Amino acid sequence: MTSSAPLSSTASGPMVSSGPSDRRRWFALAIVMTAAFMDLVDVTIVNIAIPSIQEDTGASFSSIQWITAGYALAFAAGLITGGRLGDIYGRKRLFLIGIGGFTLASALCGFAVNPEMLVASRILQGGTAALMVPQVLSIVHATFPAHERGKVFGLFGAIVGLGAVSGPLLGALLTEWNIAGLEWRPIFLINLPVGLAGLLLGRKFITESKAPKALRLDLIGVALVTLGMLMLIYPLTRGRELGWPLWGHVSMAGSLLVFLALVLFERAKARKDGSPLVELSLFRVKSFAAGIAVQLTFGIGLGIFFLVWTLYMQKGLGWSALRAGTTGVPFSIAVSFAAGISVQKLVPKFGRKVLQAGALLMVAGLLIYIWESDRYGMGITSWQMILPLVVMGIGMGLIVAPLTDMVLSEVPKEHSGSASGLINTVQQMGNALGLGLVAVVFFGSIDDRSAPSQMGPAFAEAFRNSLWWVAGVLAVIFLVMFALPARPRQQVEDGDGAVDAAGVESAAGAGNAAGAADAAGGSEAAKEPALTP
Repeated sequence: MTSSAPLSSTASGPMVSSGPSDRRRWFALAIVMTAAFMDLVDVTIVNIAIPSIQEDTGASFSSIQWITAGYALAFAAGLITGGRLGDIYGRKRLFLIGIGGFTLASALCGFAVNPEMLVASRILQGGTAALMVPQVLSIVHATFPAHERGKVFGLFGAIVGLGAVSGPLLGALLTEWNIAGLEWRPIFLINLPVGLAGLLLGRKFITESKAPKALRLDLIGVALVTLGMLMLIYPLTRGRELGWPLWGHVSMAGSLLVFLALVLFERAKARKDGSPLVELSLFRVKSFAAGIAVQLTFGIGLGIFFLVWTLYMQKGLGWSALRAGTTGVPFSIAVSFAAGISVQKLVPKFGRKVLQAGALLMVAGLLIYIWESDRYGMGITSWQMILPLVVMGIGMGLIVAPLTDMVLSEVPKEHSGSASGLINTVQQMGNALGLGLVAVVFFGSIDDRSAPSQMGPAFAEAFRNSLWWVAGVLAVIFLVMFALPARPRQQVEDGDGAVDAAGVESAAGAGNAAGAADAAGGSEAAKEPALTP
């Protein structure tokens, strides 16, 4: 694709283009950013509606976990494949297929007649999001010259911040309003007009681009990753409900053998054709290996926290969806604020100490929350939750925005695209694993035979127990962060004006701030300069 703007900058400053073609690419930007926003809101909007879904459909606790974990697992498994497909067959084409499939899956979710259909539709939604989302930054990278990408990524960060705040609020309002007696269903149906508009406008305004030397698909690698995760997560999710049968323990142990087979296969594939799903040589870079460990454990912690937090407020304390949604606003604002200052002000001066301070702040916020929940019991108010939520939000913002750049800072430039895809995939897998662990750390503390009057206090106690687990995860993260580089590598441009992919992917850190690490995508195109078809 030929960008309508010049691709180089001069010593006197960047060249600025204008005219209809320039406006056309800004329309294209608005379309792909709207799709990223839709995906982000869809992740955050569901949690707040979970109690309503459970009451309306009679879904079991394991079904509730799969409504969230199924999406995360399908998304994680398809991210790198979605990016590679865009490189091979065209990013515009895959974006349109993805947004069309996402819209269809949203309709199926909205009209689901039972929990099983809803779970299946959510898995389909996650898989189609994995086709759509990786193309977003790839299209941006191929459309805009290096000197304009700072402005574009600034807009992206603003969209992410807006999604972080609006998702829970929108979910709460749509659930509370009970539009046309549909209860929770509008949280999915709202995607239909947005998705259809994106599909029609995307065909008109987005210009096609491909990678000149796209790698081959590693379908066996994708199959092994998905199988291993299913063998690990499914028994965790259903084990408590089924009385922890023997096959569950065998399956979880067997998942380790599947992951071992994945490593052996990826080594062989790298030697054979140089296009493995996982570039194992990256793990020889200490900071990258440590960063992957941080992303995985951070995803586990967040997967646990956000689900049990929703259940605590609505099922334990008996709050409405609207009250629970508004209670989370200070947290979202704190994340967005801290994410901005961490990248712009703090990390350039203090390096990884900022991320470690973020981990300690999150632990402090969790401890305050545990103390307040125990101190005030069932009478705790939204106002009393503001302090721990703001402390946690600031800590999270200090971590997520600069983390991707830190992890990529010592990765060879030729592997930065696959490395960034692997980072985001691993975090999504951690999120899915954390959601699976909810059965152990949260529901495992609740006695199903308790009287109805005791269920509220039981949920509150299970919530505090879960927060101790999350605090332990963050303590591990703090220690692993010592292996990260003291300072991130400076963003540079090559002679053709192509920005270093580490710099490009640092914009994705803003997406992580709201649980939208997926917005960074897994495309190899992240390291390509502006491309021509």
